[in-house]
Amino acid sequence: MKVLEAFSALAGKYFAVWVILISVIAFIFPEPFLGLGGYITILLGVVMFGMGLTLKVDFKIVITKPLPVIIGVCAQFIIMPTVAFLIAKLMNLPAELAAGLVLLGCVPGGTASNVMVYLAKGNVPLSIAMTSVSTLLAPIMTPLLLLLLAGQWMPVDFLICLSPLYKLSFFQLF
Repeated sequence: MKVLEAFSALAGKYFAVWVILISVIAFIFPEPFLGLGGYITILLGVVMFGMGLTLKVDFKIVITKPLPVIIGVCAQFIIMPTVAFLIAKLMNLPAELAAGLVLLGCVPGGTASNVMVYLAKGNVPLSIAMTSVSTLLAPIMTPLLLLLLAGQWMPVDFLICLSPLYKLSFFQLF
């Protein structure tokens, strides 16, 4: 247990430095890192594990005070798609680019957003909770927002987008 605590303390102290250092090296010398493409899932797991080792805040705070999570998720599904839509309109983007930009604004954050919150010394448990909730809502919210915001640039059939959800039964989930 002492080894794990020591490793956790070391990771917490220098994790941001390692991430930035390796990112700069990969940007300058990309060739040695090209073969890692097939291991992205595993590497993201390592990054999440590293962040988890650095967490000192109890997640009970997020559960006992859900209002920040609710506000954050609502803001994510309102502000990001709206800003993407406004940028597409203001820049008069071609239909394909506008729809792609709106799609990008509609999808929830992921591991990268949690890493950025960690590097910025933000509230990582809140970020992880928001990512979890928004990921659970995404199969319904993403097609709905696409229909509302990008429907003018491309055909969006909301019911077809939801059809994989209808085909799932409760027993198939387990």
